[in-house]
Amino acid sequence: MSQTPPTIRLATATDIPRLLPLMRGLAEYEHYLDVFAVTEDVLRRQGFEKSPPDFYALVADSGSDLLGTLVYYFLPFTATARPTLFIKELYVAQEARGQHLGEQLMAKAAQQALEHGCGGMRWAVADWNAGGKKFYERLGATPNPIWIDYGLNGEALERLAKDSL
Repeated sequence: MSQTPPTIRLATATDIPRLLPLMRGLAEYEHYLDVFAVTEDVLRRQGFEKSPPDFYALVADSGSDLLGTLVYYFLPFTATARPTLFIKELYVAQEARGQHLGEQLMAKAAQQALEHGCGGMRWAVADWNAGGKKFYERLGATPNPIWIDYGLNGEALERLAKDSL
């Protein structure tokens, strides 16, 4: 008996209890579990009750379980006069790796980008994640040699906000 391949589709609110463990799995893999604050309630409010939502999620659904997810949102246009699909998270459960689910999730994201008139897709990958870099380059992605990803949070964020008053 052959097993049906997973379906790649947009997540719905009913997926939340199965989506959260995938997000937590990524947080563990990328070493930020100590600050991971996503809950089922947060997912429901921000992804499924807000209009427009703060994020969209694609899932690889085996029928009995979610095996992977790709979370994205749209950045409004600037110089190109077209939006960009920004991938925030891509994660495939350890037991489902090697089934090309990452490629399928990325392909579905590319379809979503084109359907929404995007001029491209962007994402960040940790410098230490050699496997992730190789995966993206295999898909045809190239690292951006011009722009460096910066962040401001915690005390630095609070200090800047306070100092600007």
